[in-house]
Amino acid sequence: MLTLSIVLIFIVSILMILIVLAQNSKGGGLSSTFGGGGQTGGVVQTNKFLEKTTWTLSITLIVLSITASLSLDRPKENTESKIQKELMELNQTDIPKIPSQQQVDEFKKKEDQKKNASQPNNK
Repeated sequence: MLTLSIVLIFIVSILMILIVLAQNSKGGGLSSTFGGGGQTGGVVQTNKFLEKTTWTLSITLIVLSITASLSLDRPKENTESKIQKELMELNQTDIPKIPSQQQVDEFKKKEDQKKNASQPNNK
């Protein structure tokens, strides 16, 4: 379904490019080429046809894009990213843990005690 949608999107895009190139923003384009100078009714009908075709192709392109998006394979529930999987595979002892504030305070207290114990009292 996805491949078909992509092929149709490509075809509709090419057709839309051709239709837009056939139009002229100043009223010329395909209508002035085939309409002739004295046939204003043919010019109006060609302009209406090109406008309707442009709108139809635009809507078709939007619908096909949504269809292609919906036909993509979505991952099932409870999936994890590659990074999460790699983290789960790592041994928990390999990952250093951040010490808590209480552990930091205890470490500082022990270091201060060692420092004070190694200094001689000069009183």
